[in-house]
Amino acid sequence: MSKIESNALRPSFTTNSRTLSAGSLKDRLSKLAATPLSVPNPVAALHANLNFVPAKIPRKRRLQMLAVAIWSVMIVITTCAWLLLLSIPPLWPLLAIYFVWARWIDTSPERGGRSSQWFRSMRFWRYFADYYPASFLKEADLPPDRPYVFGYHPHGIIGMGALATFATEATGFSAAFPGIKPHLLTLTTNFQMPFYRDILLSLGVCSVSKESCSNILKSGPGSAITIVVGGAAESLSAHPGTADLTLRKRLGFIKLAIQHGADLVPVFSFGENDIYQQMPNEKGTTVYALQRKFQSIFGFTLPLFHGRGLLNYNLGLMPYRRQIVAVIGNPIHVQQCDKPTIEEVMRVQTRYIEELTRIWNTYKDQFAKARLRELNIID
Repeated sequence: MSKIESNALRPSFTTNSRTLSAGSLKDRLSKLAATPLSVPNPVAALHANLNFVPAKIPRKRRLQMLAVAIWSVMIVITTCAWLLLLSIPPLWPLLAIYFVWARWIDTSPERGGRSSQWFRSMRFWRYFADYYPASFLKEADLPPDRPYVFGYHPHGIIGMGALATFATEATGFSAAFPGIKPHLLTLTTNFQMPFYRDILLSLGVCSVSKESCSNILKSGPGSAITIVVGGAAESLSAHPGTADLTLRKRLGFIKLAIQHGADLVPVFSFGENDIYQQMPNEKGTTVYALQRKFQSIFGFTLPLFHGRGLLNYNLGLMPYRRQIVAVIGNPIHVQQCDKPTIEEVMRVQTRYIEELTRIWNTYKDQFAKARLRELNIID
């Protein structure tokens, strides 16, 4: 190959091509410098995902929200008040007397409490109930010549509907059922917290212990207890659009009703499961296993949930505004028996479940339009 041919095969880089390449690179660098860097702003992203409360909303709605917010942190408020008073040495003798009296002397939680009609009728509770709003639907009259055991379903995360209906007069329980004296029942540990226990007792709330139930039902005609049957275990199944009940193995309240000749009244609260969102925790998951382990140790569980906030509609620990309607069904009359057989208890339970199912089927299209599935007794 000749020298001329060899030179002809080599790439040819001219001055013009080098000039164009440099100019192109310069243009690109200029454009890059002129373009602002897009750095994610976490605050802006949070604001974009939150639906904030408008600046102007009716005063009544603000008061409703305030009432629910106060009750949601009532344990924190009373605990802080107790600790604050403990920081004042001159008050120590009085606080010591109160503590001894509340812990070892006062038996009100086991003996029907000390319900205050004035306290139950305060306007505060009306704002509390109207927030959701919470109400009840009465299906039958309840003559005040006998005791009653109300079975409340479902538990929900906290049981706000049970509080509004059976522990206050915000929904008009006493007017609808004259002569019936309701007592909502809760864990005995709630009565070990200073000041908070006194609020519960003023609402007529009592311990769910067997002794407490018996004392109330024996106190005379018209006495009534309300048991949130599913308890802590059922709260783990409280997801919006569902009605998964822990009921099949809960026979204690039925046996109690038979022993005292108390009519059983099923109550299904539509919307109770809809006021909070709970983290997915199906059986078999690590979250579910940890929650059940916690329950076995401490007697209660901690559902991982969220609701709305004071200033936004989709992130916080306050419940959502969802209608709660507690349908109070027809009473199931039982024959009094001091030692009922398991067969008798099971027969009454069958009637109870049938009545509860009837309530669901009758009102589900009215109050549970957004349901994801039908009523399900899981345990």
